[in-house]
Amino acid sequence: MNITIRPGTRADDDALWKVLEPTLRAGETYPQPRDISRADALRYWWKPEHTIMVAEDETGRIVGTYYIKANSTGPAAHVANAGYMTLPEAEGHGVGRRLCMHSLDEARRQGYRAMQFNLVIDTNTRAKHLWQACGFDIVGRLPGAFEHPTKGFVDALIMFKTL
Repeated sequence: MNITIRPGTRADDDALWKVLEPTLRAGETYPQPRDISRADALRYWWKPEHTIMVAEDETGRIVGTYYIKANSTGPAAHVANAGYMTLPEAEGHGVGRRLCMHSLDEARRQGYRAMQFNLVIDTNTRAKHLWQACGFDIVGRLPGAFEHPTKGFVDALIMFKTL
């Protein structure tokens, strides 16, 4: 899939909701409520501290998105954090990898020295393997930290990459 990544705008909200809704409703990888409203989901994605990027396919359809922000403040503000989602029908076409690699470049451009993922759900094997292939290490495990809708309480991982 040929994709272009660009900054998101509020004009993208309808397309973003098509990306966000399936993942949030599934409740398997993000800690937001499964019944989150469209308005609340977009408010979460568009937090003022988030830089939002979108991935468009060759037709201009948004097939993925990510945000990047500081993971913490003050003396720890040099570590970025990011979140990613792809349109379900775009999964398996390299969109997630492209988003991740772009976010690492964007983090460097913004002056971050590392990136940390605070809550990679252990049952999300595709993401876990992708982040490791992109150079992230598992640096921590939070036993039973996430309540999966079908698997019960599962571990969450903390993953880290020096930029």
